[in-house]
Amino acid sequence: MSSPDQNTAPRPGPGAVYDLVVIGAGINGLGIARDAAARGLRVALIEKEDIGSGTSSWSGRLIHGGLRYLEQGDVALVRESLRERERLFRLAPHIVKPVPLMMPFYAHNRRSSWTIRAGMLAYDVLSFDKSPPNHTVLSREDTLRRFPEMNGDGLVGSAIFYDGQVVWSERLCAEVALQAAAEGCHIFTHSRVDGFTQEGETLTGASFVDEITGARATLATRLAVNAAGPWVDTVLKGQPAGGKRHIGGAKGSHLVVDPFPGAPADVVYYESRADGRLVLVIPWGEKYLIGTTDKKFDEDPDLARADDAEVEYLLGEVNSLIPTANLTEEDILYTYSGVRPLPFVPAQSEWKVPRSHVIHDHAPQCRGLLSIIGGKLTTYRSLAEETVDEVFAQLGRKAPPCTTARAVFPGARVADWDAYRTQLVATTQVPSATVERLVGIYGARAGDILAIGAEDPRLLESFDPETGAIGAELVFTYETEFCRTLTDALIRRIMVGLNGTCGRASLDRAAAILAERQGWSDTRRIHEIEDYLRYISRFDVPGRTSPASTAAAE
Repeated sequence: MSSPDQNTAPRPGPGAVYDLVVIGAGINGLGIARDAAARGLRVALIEKEDIGSGTSSWSGRLIHGGLRYLEQGDVALVRESLRERERLFRLAPHIVKPVPLMMPFYAHNRRSSWTIRAGMLAYDVLSFDKSPPNHTVLSREDTLRRFPEMNGDGLVGSAIFYDGQVVWSERLCAEVALQAAAEGCHIFTHSRVDGFTQEGETLTGASFVDEITGARATLATRLAVNAAGPWVDTVLKGQPAGGKRHIGGAKGSHLVVDPFPGAPADVVYYESRADGRLVLVIPWGEKYLIGTTDKKFDEDPDLARADDAEVEYLLGEVNSLIPTANLTEEDILYTYSGVRPLPFVPAQSEWKVPRSHVIHDHAPQCRGLLSIIGGKLTTYRSLAEETVDEVFAQLGRKAPPCTTARAVFPGARVADWDAYRTQLVATTQVPSATVERLVGIYGARAGDILAIGAEDPRLLESFDPETGAIGAELVFTYETEFCRTLTDALIRRIMVGLNGTCGRASLDRAAAILAERQGWSDTRRIHEIEDYLRYISRFDVPGRTSPASTAAAE
């Protein structure tokens, strides 16, 4: 359990009525809330856990055009994705960057090299306004020079193309939340929506319970958008708009490992020998992601965990591609799993379900309620724009122009990044490695963090040897980025919780820093640590007892 805290959103005044309540603070819900608030609507955002705590955090962290969507003939989605990818390169350059991907051509591939080349040409044509270069094709010899440890058996050549990577998708979510709040959106986290109020068949409000304090509230609103991702049907359960199934969840799991013998410098995107699916080996900061799986998942998305079959599948694939890797379960630092909020299409396999989104209107059962089915990290902004246009239509008002395609992220407001880094090192006297870390995660807001350390030099000291995180990061994010728990701060703001030990090695020190700054009692501090250990037990390797699960049990 957690103890009550005061870090909550401002409560609406008596008789206040919102124009829009958004349910779910994943990237799509955040984008909708931000766009609606920026266009002048009074908006509230309600999230059952934390900002970016669901599917948005558990992807392969690529901002991509969806090359494989061409197989489904969804040219419009590919073009939309490529356009939005380019916008993120421009609006959030501190956290979204171009990366090269290698796609090997093997004799055993179900897709011929000519098919792949045709797809690459189409990809280039559809991304005519891109900043990264067009694809290139390498011979077998050039492929092995670039990636010497790759299995050469049946190798014909490869293609090199570019997509984007957001190492910390959690930070993408945090910055969109900051934009939403700056536009006047009220954000309620750790607040579970458990019902709607209606007058006849018209929605009038959304009710929720604060999972930390136990307080209940109902927000009066003219419209609501259910953007709860894989929890869309859970939000609707027992309501007049419920009954029909909308989400056909598909679980995707990843393995996290340290650099290993033969590890590639590029993202490698290759066809599985076992089933023809496309698998990725992704350089991810100082580590590697291996993923992903695609399995039907009908349980509570909160219960999604990597299973033995997924681990075996992914290890087998990477060891087949890179024979020198010899990876075993003991090499896995941790796993993570998320559930894709795909449309429910029972007649199709998860791999073939369309990835385009749907805005579902629940009228006439509940007028004023919309649900978002599907959606992708890359296209969250355009999805939000389309949704907010529909919100204005339902309000009977002309939609003002959308501004989100041009507004840079809070952390991107720097003209010269090299000069900015140099200035921080010169004026704060912290090591350049600390500055690199802060700029890489917080961008232009790194200076605000160092200013906290200037007031209390103890907060400039690193509390986590693996990442080099400093105490001022904890204080800054907890006080300015909607954190309500230690888990919020470590897992989804300062990213220490996704280091090689999932933050275990520095947990006590982090809790002590926040306890001193926030005035936590010993009881509160202990509860925060216990909650954190329970949370990270979801990252355990199947069948392997971790320090997290052991400590949580005790």
